[in-house]
Amino acid sequence: MSEKNSILSNSAGNPFRILSLDGGGFRGVYAAHILARIEQEYDVDLRNHFQLIAGTSTGSIIAAGLACGMRACEIVEFYEKHGPRIFPRWFIPRFGFFRSRYRNQYLHDILQEVFADRRLGQVTTPLIIPATDIGNGCVHVFKSGYDEGFVRDRNVLIRDAVMASCSAPTYFDPQNVGEYLLADGGLWANSPSLVAVIDAKKRLGKDLDSLKVFSLGTGMSRSFYPQKRPWWKRYQGWGFATRWQHGKFISMLLNLQSETANNMTGLLLGPEQILRINFDSDSALPLDDPADLRDLKSRADRDFSHKAEMIKTFLDLNNGGM
Repeated sequence: MSEKNSILSNSAGNPFRILSLDGGGFRGVYAAHILARIEQEYDVDLRNHFQLIAGTSTGSIIAAGLACGMRACEIVEFYEKHGPRIFPRWFIPRFGFFRSRYRNQYLHDILQEVFADRRLGQVTTPLIIPATDIGNGCVHVFKSGYDEGFVRDRNVLIRDAVMASCSAPTYFDPQNVGEYLLADGGLWANSPSLVAVIDAKKRLGKDLDSLKVFSLGTGMSRSFYPQKRPWWKRYQGWGFATRWQHGKFISMLLNLQSETANNMTGLLLGPEQILRINFDSDSALPLDDPADLRDLKSRADRDFSHKAEMIKTFLDLNNGGM
C-alpha cells in the first residue's frame, strides 16, 4: 500500500486525527514547542500520526513543515533562528499607515530554503492552508492533492502558499500566487479546525463520530474597549491609530476568529472529540516580538507538563505513538 493510501485509509473504529494550528505571528513558537515536547516524550512521528494537518498563517509554517517531514524541534529552531530577522527590531518599524510594517523578502527567502521547489501536489499528507483572496473578495484554501478533484493547487509551490497565508494585513504585503492576490488566512480562519473538519467529512468521507481534533492556539489576550475612559481620552476619535489601537484591533479579530471556529467545531463534534490547548494573557500579545521567545516556550512547556496525560490519552500515545 502506498504512503498516501495508508494515510487516507482508516479501518472501522480507528479515529481520524486532525491537527489544527492557529495563526499568531511569532507566537507560533508556543504551538511548535508543545509539538516538540510530544515528539520528545512519546517518540511519535507527527506526520504519520495525524491523518490531516491544517495551519493558518504562522500555523501554516508548522503544518507544511510537518507534512514535508520536518520534526517539530526543527520548526522551533526555525522560530529561534529566523524570528529576529523576519521581525527586525534594529530599526523603528513602519506603523502600517502607508506601507506594511515589514518587508517580506527575508521570510520569502527562508521559506524557499526550507521548502525549495516542492509543490502541494507532491505532499502525501492531507494538508490545508487557508488564505484570503482579496482580489476577488473571498476565501482561498490551499490543499495538497488528497482528492482527485483538486486541480488548482497541484503545481503551487508550498513556499508560496505559506507566504500567502502569513501575509497579515499591515504587517506584510499581500502575495501574488498565480492569478490570485492573497493575504492572511487569519482574516476568516485564524483557527482552521472547522475548515479541516468539514473537509474530512466532505472530501475524505469520514464520519463526524470518527474525528478527533487536536487544536493548538498561540495565546489569547482579552481585548476590550471600555466605555469609561480617562478625561484626556474622552474626545479621542475612533481612528485606527487612536481608540481602535492597531495592534489591539488585529488581536481582537484573530481571537474572535479562533474562538468562533473552535466553538462551532465543538458543536459539531462531541466534547471528547476535540482537545484545545491555548493560554490566556493579562497583557497584550504582539504578533511580532521575538523577545517573547523564552516566555512563550516556558508557557508551552508548562502547559504540556500539566496536560501531558490528557494529551497522551487523547492522541492514543500509550503505545509509542501507534
